[in-house]
Amino acid sequence: MSVIARYKAAPEFTKIAASTRRDYLRYIKLIEDEFADLPIAALADRRIRGDFKSWRDKYANTPRKADLAWTVLARILSFAKDRGIIASNPCERGGRLYVADRRDKIWTEQDIAAVLSVASEEIRLALILALWSGQRQGDLLRLPWSAYESPHIRLRQSQGGRRVVMPAGTPLRALLDDTKRRGPLILTNTLGRPGRLMAFGRRGQRPTNGRAFATLRFTT
Repeated sequence: MSVIARYKAAPEFTKIAASTRRDYLRYIKLIEDEFADLPIAALADRRIRGDFKSWRDKYANTPRKADLAWTVLARILSFAKDRGIIASNPCERGGRLYVADRRDKIWTEQDIAAVLSVASEEIRLALILALWSGQRQGDLLRLPWSAYESPHIRLRQSQGGRRVVMPAGTPLRALLDDTKRRGPLILTNTLGRPGRLMAFGRRGQRPTNGRAFATLRFTT
């Protein structure tokens, strides 16, 4: 069985979130297309790191893709090292090609106030919950009322499975205490149905993408 096949059958892969597995499989396909015939013994050759770097650099025009491909490859080789298949991981500390510039994506206090001034109760709750919890949108959409025990919120993060206990700040606590519970989940629509993925545009613009909560978490 190849290293990749062993990794895909191991808990290190099978236990991660389904969405993360799907992303990983895209990059595993790229790795297999390039290195499927690479013998394990070649991983001990010090020149293999250069070969891996050259492969990554083929995607330099899309640096995020290049970095993610390298990350997945490094994760597989880290698994192999941990299982005693290889002695060292040639992809450790590979650096990044992508440098994020989030200045135009960070919400200012004025942006937040503008949204809150016109938002529905449901959007207001989602926004305040994102701001004060700093958690990912998917985790918040699944957050049940039972997770809130004033003055704390307890949840298990979908990415990594870490259990988190966080204080609910006064504005969030006041809003949660005043919100009518329409179902088991905190974020619902007016009919009590579970909330869906959402995105907030800046300064009243139409929502633009599914990463809006990341920009909100960035400001906390």
